[in-house]
Amino acid sequence: MRRLTLEIQRQEKLPENRNLEGGALLKKSLESMLSPRLEEASEEIPSQKSPLPDYVETSGAETKLEIEYFLDLAFHQGLDRAVREVRKSSPFVLDAFHDALAGKLYPELKKRGILK
Repeated sequence: MRRLTLEIQRQEKLPENRNLEGGALLKKSLESMLSPRLEEASEEIPSQKSPLPDYVETSGAETKLEIEYFLDLAFHQGLDRAVREVRKSSPFVLDAFHDALAGKLYPELKKRGILK
């Protein structure tokens, strides 16, 4: 969380991000941490019960489990470790992990006052 908070603060100071708030700023920060393999992400964070993005629901069970594994890794062993591991996976899994992580972290970061 500390590293992510620092990255959010760094992204807030960049001129091109001055108009970004909340979920968009979180996604930009995560994108920066997950680069270089992650393409530009959507600026919207879907509200859903499942931590996985809707587009993952049509993928196989193995892919869903892989993404959930990386989410669990991020929350239990740290974001740095999860990022190192997910970079070894497919671009689809990396993008889905990014979206799922942003969806899970946004409410918590907002509650803590890190995001507006």
